[in-house]
Amino acid sequence: MTDVEFAEIRYSGKPAAVLRGFRALYLALPINLIILGWVTRAMIKILTISLGLHDVRLLGMNISGQVVAVAICFIITVAYSAGAGMWAVLWTDLVQFVIKMTAVIILAVYAVRAVGGMDALKAGLATHFGDSSAALSVLPIRVGENGIEAYPWMPLIALGVFLSVQWWAAWYPGAEPGGGGYVAQRIFSSKTEKDGVLATLFFNVAHYAIRPWPWIITGLCTVILYPGGIGPTHDHEAAYVQAFVDLLPTPWRGVMMAGFAAAYMSTVGTQLNWGASYLVNDFYKRFVNRTATEKHYVAVSRMATVFLFLASALVTMQLSTIEGAWKFLLALGSGTGLVLILRWYWWRINAWSEISAMTASFIVSLAAISIIKPRFPDGDFRGDAWVMLVTVAISTVVWLVATFVTAPEPEAMLQSFYRRVRPGGPGWAGVSERAGYGREGIPGGALAWTNWIAGIVAVYSTLFGIGKLVLGDMAQGLVMLGIAVVAFGWIARSFREERAIALPAVSEVA
Repeated sequence: MTDVEFAEIRYSGKPAAVLRGFRALYLALPINLIILGWVTRAMIKILTISLGLHDVRLLGMNISGQVVAVAICFIITVAYSAGAGMWAVLWTDLVQFVIKMTAVIILAVYAVRAVGGMDALKAGLATHFGDSSAALSVLPIRVGENGIEAYPWMPLIALGVFLSVQWWAAWYPGAEPGGGGYVAQRIFSSKTEKDGVLATLFFNVAHYAIRPWPWIITGLCTVILYPGGIGPTHDHEAAYVQAFVDLLPTPWRGVMMAGFAAAYMSTVGTQLNWGASYLVNDFYKRFVNRTATEKHYVAVSRMATVFLFLASALVTMQLSTIEGAWKFLLALGSGTGLVLILRWYWWRINAWSEISAMTASFIVSLAAISIIKPRFPDGDFRGDAWVMLVTVAISTVVWLVATFVTAPEPEAMLQSFYRRVRPGGPGWAGVSERAGYGREGIPGGALAWTNWIAGIVAVYSTLFGIGKLVLGDMAQGLVMLGIAVVAFGWIARSFREERAIALPAVSEVA
């Protein structure tokens, strides 16, 4: 089951079918291939700097040694992804996470030693940025002569967009507003709902709070060790790789290479499985061949996995920088987030709302990138912020107009969805009353919202608490981790109370 299937659970008729098919192809091909392309481009850069591989002669052609090395990693990943699907991806992800975290922690330790310790790192950052808090503060803002202002590398408008707009307005794989992508796919694969919730909570803590700090610390050290970047192009992305080449002794260098390979293969395995599931479940099985056996669909999914591998190689050749690729992808998804959230809370959202939001976001973001971005210097976050603001504003107007000029979903479809999901809340009041449930609140009531707030507090308190401890600010770090413990305790308490007021099963109310 995929999140794209939701289109025909929430909406009806040809618009729902068109939305499901279009979204499946859109996510599986251009979006997925861009992600595969940038992680492959990153791996090529890693191998270029670290191994110095020579060109090889193959089929009468000279082929880069880096490409051959990446191809070996990719082919191994394709083999286990095609052979065992989600099961293989989940188990290998677990092992690869341990390997890559071990490797990046070791590099962070050596990087701090290379700059002379944590105090020397802080002093060096203060010299480089003019103020150590410019790089180490929780928020990159300060009180200046004109009131609150941001440090030069993060203008206030960019900070405001990142904190107050991006999280709800922009679609991004793995962090989609309203749910979706490979995170939802893993929830659907869990044995029970409780397993899915706890696994997702662990993912958020591991991904956003624990994993970043070894990368951040090493990145800060490279600012001191390689202030001008690497090579004639002043490549700051390459500084991280150069650090492990220069700083790690031979045994640990091998572990670091294994860590890079693990990180690469973990991402590739996830993306291949994710993309193939859309191509087969939501396009081929839905629109091309609806009566074949499961054995046939598994065979097609294996072919789809190999096809995505070959197509991503072509996309990789077109990408120049990793940062540029993810910024481009983030811009394309701007403007769709709000409709993806509201479809759960407001009955009036229909298939045309989503279709128009996706179309407008795609067109407006491309126009904004070509018109607005050139007005700002390279690397200026203000350009990205304005692209997002313009895309969100225009896309929102477009999908709201499309919603009200098109017919709402049929009453039978709305009631069917309501019985299955029981979303509750004022946005569904009329539907719930006509379905015979009266005016229902959102499941969990206030606890649902407090869990959301507690989850955010828990993750960010853990993130910054660990950072403060690593940077030597013990008192602040312990306070933040204490806040995180309280937030996690609140979530656990809320789970117990939610079970006591659990809604009846679908079969009991259908």
